Amino acid sequence: MTNEILFEQVESEAQKKTAGALIREYLEWLNERLQREYGLSFEVEAMVTSDLEDGHKFHPPDGRFYLAVYQGQAAGVGCLKKLSPGVGEVQRMYVLPRFRGKGIGRAIIQKLIEEARAEGYRQLRLESLRFLEEAHRLYHSIGFKDTDPYADHSMTAYQAADQLGRYYGVVVFMAMEL
Repeated sequence: MTNEILFEQVESEAQKKTAGALIREYLEWLNERLQREYGLSFEVEAMVTSDLEDGHKFHPPDGRFYLAVYQGQAAGVGCLKKLSPGVGEVQRMYVLPRFRGKGIGRAIIQKLIEEARAEGYRQLRLESLRFLEEAHRLYHSIGFKDTDPYADHSMTAYQAADQLGRYYGVVVFMAMEL
């Protein structure tokens, strides 16, 4: 099945537009649920803008920004970012609902792990909201383990400092040794 999934490094304006739409959909859904269930929020457009306009954040040599294409259609997105020497972070893992159950999420995370190893990362980290239990099962199944919050996680820049304690209460942090 993974031979039906192709990966495109997001570079062109058309790819950025497609990836931006996927990320925006994902972040808007997360933000709405975070607001409704926990009274917390973040600035979706600031995150999307940063993802699309920062030429170093998710791009080689230290990062990756992939569209997952399934049977010719953009089905998901996944990013790899350098946190520190030897340590990367998985971000923006998302598969459109109509493409779920086809192994696309697993293919994306495996691609990011493969790329992280090729770049010499020794550890991968990620953060995920508590209610994303299906994603947690996937991450655990490939070797991620729950860990304490780590410095420089992605929400540091988008969550008010006085809200970080509450944010930590609704987030699962994970790490995987490579």
